[in-house]
Amino acid sequence: MKAKEAASYLEQVRTRNPLIYNITNTVVANFNANGLLAAGASPVMADAPEEAADMAAAADALVLNIGTLHPEQVESMFAAGRAASQKGIPIVLDPVGAGATPYRTNTARELLKELDVTLLRGNAGEVSAITGLESDMKGVDVSGDQKDTAVIAEHAADSLGTPVAVTGPVDAVSDGQETYQVHNGHSMMAKITGTGCLASAVAASFLTVSDHVVQGAAAALGFYGTAAERAEGFAANQGPGTFQVELLNALYHVGDLDLRQSLNMKRVEKNDE
Repeated sequence: MKAKEAASYLEQVRTRNPLIYNITNTVVANFNANGLLAAGASPVMADAPEEAADMAAAADALVLNIGTLHPEQVESMFAAGRAASQKGIPIVLDPVGAGATPYRTNTARELLKELDVTLLRGNAGEVSAITGLESDMKGVDVSGDQKDTAVIAEHAADSLGTPVAVTGPVDAVSDGQETYQVHNGHSMMAKITGTGCLASAVAASFLTVSDHVVQGAAAALGFYGTAAERAEGFAANQGPGTFQVELLNALYHVGDLDLRQSLNMKRVEKNDE
């Protein structure tokens, strides 16, 4: 996939302004909503079981984020997921903190089992925990050494039968057969809460305009990482507060020329080990 294809997806998102329904965590809701708006999509954030199916029926994509999980929210996720599947819209699952507690891990596995999840997007520790690989969790973040994200993504996609995006210093997206690595991004992303969650939401917006899940998700992460690089350039090492603001600005400003100049993505051969 070339930069011009990623730029085409971005242009389509901004033209169509897809409605992205987020059942997400309280820590990141505002940041994710503003990030989607900046990128060109329209967010809706709601988690009441009484309206979850109706919201999903009206949306163009659904994001399920288990960051501040509770039973009523889980009920909403299943209701929204079933309605989304009936409508045929993308579902992105963000298993925040999977591996930290059995409740989180088991909930993520149940959502994957019962719903037609289009893309699982998590960090190395979360995805490893769901698929049974060794992981080391600290709070809801991965700690310790990270294995090659491409290997984890391929293993998880093969194991789950679902395309997987593993984000970290190098992002990887795989369906078990086709795998892309994305080398865009900046270390400052790890210093503010919600950058991974917003990556899931941005991926959902790109999946509304792409029939190819792996390429659509990889393009989304490339765009997002390019925005992060631009943000740090404007933040000029001021710190995470300034970086967060500049990331929103960059999601708004990054366009065709930026992606053609800065997108760093490659297709990698399947790891058969």
